[in-house]
Amino acid sequence: MSKLTDIPKRILIGRALRSDRLGETLLPKRIALPVFASDPLSSVAYAPGEVLLVLSIAGVSAYHFSPWIAVAVVVLMFTVVASYRQNVHAYPSGGGDYEVANTNLGPKAGLTVASALLVDYVLTVAVSISSGVENLGSAVPFVVEHKVLSAIVIIVLLTLMNLRGVKESGKLFAIPTYVFVAGVFVMVAWGAFKGLVLDETMRAPTAGFEIKPEQQGLAGFALVFLLLRAFSSGCAALTGVEAISNGVPAFRKPKSKNAATTLLLMGALAVTMFCGIIGLAMASNVRMAENPAHDLLDNGTPVGEDYVQDPVISQVAAAVFGEHTFFFVLLAAATALVLFLAANTAYNGFPLLGSILAQDRYLPRQLHTRGDRLAFSNGIVLLAGAAILLVWIYGADSTKLIQLYIVGVFVSFTLSQTGMVRHWNRHLATERDPAKRRHMLRSRAINTFGAFFTGLVLVVVLVTKFTHGAWVALLGMVIFYVTMSAIRRHYDRVAEEIAAPDGPSDDTIRPSRVHSIVLVSKVHRPTLRAVAYAKLMRSDKLEAVSINVDPAETKALREEWDRRGINVPLKVLDSPYREITRPIVEYVKGLRRESPRDAVSVIIPEYVVGHWWEHVLHNQSALRLKGRLLFTPGVMVTSVPYQLQSSEAAKARAKKRQDWNAPGSVRRGPVSERPKEPSAKG
Repeated sequence: MSKLTDIPKRILIGRALRSDRLGETLLPKRIALPVFASDPLSSVAYAPGEVLLVLSIAGVSAYHFSPWIAVAVVVLMFTVVASYRQNVHAYPSGGGDYEVANTNLGPKAGLTVASALLVDYVLTVAVSISSGVENLGSAVPFVVEHKVLSAIVIIVLLTLMNLRGVKESGKLFAIPTYVFVAGVFVMVAWGAFKGLVLDETMRAPTAGFEIKPEQQGLAGFALVFLLLRAFSSGCAALTGVEAISNGVPAFRKPKSKNAATTLLLMGALAVTMFCGIIGLAMASNVRMAENPAHDLLDNGTPVGEDYVQDPVISQVAAAVFGEHTFFFVLLAAATALVLFLAANTAYNGFPLLGSILAQDRYLPRQLHTRGDRLAFSNGIVLLAGAAILLVWIYGADSTKLIQLYIVGVFVSFTLSQTGMVRHWNRHLATERDPAKRRHMLRSRAINTFGAFFTGLVLVVVLVTKFTHGAWVALLGMVIFYVTMSAIRRHYDRVAEEIAAPDGPSDDTIRPSRVHSIVLVSKVHRPTLRAVAYAKLMRSDKLEAVSINVDPAETKALREEWDRRGINVPLKVLDSPYREITRPIVEYVKGLRRESPRDAVSVIIPEYVVGHWWEHVLHNQSALRLKGRLLFTPGVMVTSVPYQLQSSEAAKARAKKRQDWNAPGSVRRGPVSERPKEPSAKG
């Protein structure tokens, strides 16, 4: 079975890597950008559409507010980027928002941030994959007809890519991410040239449609609320920014400097593309509606249920390049692919954060260990499972899923920046160097503004999105918080319980005596071997114990015992109800009650077999008995194995597995003799 599972494992994720090759998996900036920034870069494919969808509630007349909303998003983006550049320099260990909040605001704030980020990472995968499926579905009908199945298949493929390791997945994702960024910049530049220089009129496929407003004549508070809701939807462009601060350890040295540079580059690219798409959408008269079947009108008639509303970026590309042209198809393909790969931001952030939380005893220890390819495999698989569940529940509908989005990320933004303010206050209280104080004061001012602005946006997001689905994200955060708190309490309780005391204790004092019991059913080779082993132990008292289930068999056992002259007393326990486990457990407990300072050693002869079906036929009573005796203090259980002839088959299989090399696992000579592989300079 091990051989059968090892073959596909090596084919899918590659050969195992030694721990001392961890440095070879570190990322240069050109790879780190698509690995950690693919989420905010790709969000420009759907964030502008979300702004227009919300504004469409008031009709086309509300579209003229979209540039101002874009300006607000840009200001927020640069505020967050500037704030996080302080984070990566101050906390380069990879804890990111969690470490900042935990260190400066306390464990509860840190756990709140961790809960928010874990929920946000799961939603990042679900939203990105669902949005990518919808973009691809406009060109491939089968995909949109089987959205859930397609999304799950893509999540599985993405999981396998990440199980191969961060560096290899980064190389896979770099090309489509850079093609997408280049395609958007070419589209924005060509669109601006056509509109401003050539004075051509660009028309989106929906330019001739009218929008039936759900609410007409909005003014006052209702209009402000609508604009705030549109702004909160546009803030989806900021998701994933925090992943770089969480992933600083994955960068090549100098880690903090490279991470800060990547942050700045990511922010500049994202806001330029976001503003460019919004501007071209306005110039080409893109029309979007939350309920397009009824609210989009073609010559006064609703377009109907069969109408498929293409994303804003697709409509803008059609207006700039023309439908079905080479550049249109190239950008459409790159957009769909980069949306799939945007989930990679979460695949790098979730496992790393999970590892840190496991080290702090908030999550199971298994999440802290690296897999064969030096990636946090357990965290990757856990993230994939949670995302698949979410996609299945919401039917891979990005419009529904995006309502749950960005709540968690702004919780972490706000608490992280507040923690950074406390961080600078603490250092300013002891720092006397004027130059360093000026730097700290500037950094504190940036983080203070970041905390205020992101806190304000968090309030806006909660107010405008709570009833539209944000409550589900908050519920998820509460579940994570309660679960992690319970795990930490359990680990703390166990650690306190098993801590070695400074002075003498019951665990360090030798037992007064050892009372050994050999369990006997018949006189055969396994029994004789177990008795011989028990004699070797030189116990203070040694006896053989059997259960009287069948009087005839018990009588034959006594006669054979006496005939062989075995110099170990045989005690037979009565069992009126033909039970085997209960009489032995009660007898052992009775010995412990009589002499609490004595240790009782129960020695069980067991068969070693070679086939799975033989396990069903043998050793069942021994397994049940060992399971019961585990809960009896002062009792030690020892198995004395006896190898049956069939065990040779198992031994041969084990030797064959030991000598066999899975595909891809053969090294190029001994490790000590293998020449060092050249690595690219970051």
